[in-house]
Amino acid sequence: MAASGARIIVAAEELHDALRPTNSLEPNLHSPERRLIELRIEHADLDALIDTAARTAPVDELLLRRLKKRRLLLRDLIARLEQELDPKEPA
Repeated sequence: MAASGARIIVAAEELHDALRPTNSLEPNLHSPERRLIELRIEHADLDALIDTAARTAPVDELLLRRLKKRRLLLRDLIARLEQELDPKEPA
């Protein structure tokens, strides 16, 4: 049984190594464009969560307020990042 467990651990480590991004892809993982996409997805998820929380019978006002505050913060981050990526005035 111990040998079987060791083989599973080794197989998991090999799978982890195989899925690790290569150096050629690494710059794309931290690009501003990717960050913008992640923020937009998180904002959309929060929208859905807020809608659902607002419709539930006992509304947790504190939770709802925190979610809305986080959503506003995300909206500001998205606007700032969009401005950095596509400025209105030429530099």
